[in-house]
Amino acid sequence: MHSTLLAGFLLASHALAQADTAQRAQEIRNLKWGMFVCWSFSTFSDQEWTRGVKDVSFFQPTGLDTDQWARVARQAGMGYILFLAKHHDGFCLWDTRTTDWKVTKSPLGTDVLAALRKSCDKHGVKLALYFSEGDWTWPGMKNPELKKAQLKELLTAYGPIEFLWMDHAQTDGGLSHKETFQFVKSLQPGCFVGFNHGEPAGEIRIGEMGGPGPLDDPQAAGPYQALGRKGYLLGEFALPILNLGGRWFYTNPKNDRHAMSPWALLGLYLGAVKYGNIFSLDVGPGRTGRLRAIDERTLIETGKLIREWAPKTRR
Repeated sequence: MHSTLLAGFLLASHALAQADTAQRAQEIRNLKWGMFVCWSFSTFSDQEWTRGVKDVSFFQPTGLDTDQWARVARQAGMGYILFLAKHHDGFCLWDTRTTDWKVTKSPLGTDVLAALRKSCDKHGVKLALYFSEGDWTWPGMKNPELKKAQLKELLTAYGPIEFLWMDHAQTDGGLSHKETFQFVKSLQPGCFVGFNHGEPAGEIRIGEMGGPGPLDDPQAAGPYQALGRKGYLLGEFALPILNLGGRWFYTNPKNDRHAMSPWALLGLYLGAVKYGNIFSLDVGPGRTGRLRAIDERTLIETGKLIREWAPKTRR
């Protein structure tokens, strides 16, 4: 009798967990698209990977306007901001206790992530985070305890995080993707996890430089994602608005007229909705701490197009 009751309880608990996970996946899917904010050392180098920095004063924006980021995201109909918390250089855009290689030790002196959290809440936009798993300040780019300490800060001090976009470009940081996934879930069970390549794990299939499409579509998954894994609950794809190849950070004033058109973005948005994807559009703020003028105009116009065309294309 007792064993039968226990078995029933375990089955019911498993079904409830599955239902909660499916509901959470739908909540994230409903966000549809978001603003991917890449802002760090590379904003000031005109390089994607910025090696050789000796002092955090290399990061010296003349201002910071996270309210603008969140307001424009809202006007564009975006459901979330995906913020680069730390790139491969190890420079932390939050007030971490794990290192002095952080934004609050720079001339800006501001916890950017804390400011963005407030702006997202103010404008009704959700928050997700990008995190480089390994970084160049760690010997061999691996330090599993430090990786866990940084993730713990991000997941316990900055409110609910919708999902983590984990960049495997500089190793897994010494903590496997399976272990990373389990650690994240121990801190924020509702936070989904995706890895852009490396050991397949998590609920989100990240599609860096991908596009709209089903979970098993290689083109949608982009050039870095190994397909074949079962168990993904939704697909993400990410592209930079700066239509110059894989340039994710602000480049230089000569390129300030380059951006995808609102109509091209509308097509990507409609494709994402069609396949149940989420679409992360990178718009790297400039050295003033504000979005480029062309990006602000483009996103606001795209929001107008979405409000005009998206209702006509619902299935």
